[in-house]
Amino acid sequence: MANLEGADSGGREFRRVDNALREQLANGTYRLGDMLPAQRDLASEYGVSRDTVQRVLRQLAAEGWIQSKQGSGSRVLRVPRVGPAGQRAGLGAERQGRALLLPLIHTAFEQPTVSLDVFTLTSETLVGHLRQQTERVLVTKEISPERLHVRMLVPWEDEPLAYPRAKDPGDARVWQRWRTMTRKHLKDMQVYFKALNEGGVDARLEVRRVPLTPHCKLYVLNDTDMLYGTYDVVERTVTLDDGTDIESLDVLGLGSTLSHHRREADEESHDSTFFASHQGWFESCWNLLGVVAEGN
Repeated sequence: MANLEGADSGGREFRRVDNALREQLANGTYRLGDMLPAQRDLASEYGVSRDTVQRVLRQLAAEGWIQSKQGSGSRVLRVPRVGPAGQRAGLGAERQGRALLLPLIHTAFEQPTVSLDVFTLTSETLVGHLRQQTERVLVTKEISPERLHVRMLVPWEDEPLAYPRAKDPGDARVWQRWRTMTRKHLKDMQVYFKALNEGGVDARLEVRRVPLTPHCKLYVLNDTDMLYGTYDVVERTVTLDDGTDIESLDVLGLGSTLSHHRREADEESHDSTFFASHQGWFESCWNLLGVVAEGN
């Protein structure tokens, strides 16, 4: 893969888009036989050049995950299998310098009691994983958790955020787009939790809004594993549903780098200290800043 990455900045963008698409193949966002979005749409979504997208698609095609034909787009040929240990066949659970959410959430859901604390800007990544885990419980019946409790902190809707937003301070359309997208993801999650409850799982979703623009995404799984990653702010053109292009400040969420930390027996270790600090921060925001989200 290194021969495709080029310079450091180009390599970083390549890895981010590559990671995001692989993650979406794995969590069911794109299923067997599905068409991937057009190259221009992927470039707009990830804030990269079409050349970067093309290089990622060539790599995925070379590995046999997709088939790309000029003028016809890219079709999914196969999707990764995730084994009992949470390892994604062919895609790798972790790579040097970063970790992926899928293997950890996959393993977490194999426990009788599942807990997940999340701080996120949109919950776009999480909703795909929850859909896949719901299917594992109710459709394929691979797993049978007894209890599931998810607590999620998301930004408030009272005022526009630092990002995503239009560069024109008087233009609220990019913020309104974010608000619509986040509401949709929350509704989708409520559907999954309703289905899990009807299927016999004691499933509870709690969502609170905080007066913050997230600088990071944070996942705490079963009180033992933590994934943490910062949002990189970028300038990019956001295309609205009506086709209007707006110059905006946005963040790179999908495919962003996440670091993995575990709660260890040694409370003074680096990982244990990092874990305790960020878990304490989450609890303080949840208890002191969080307001129960509408409809929750």
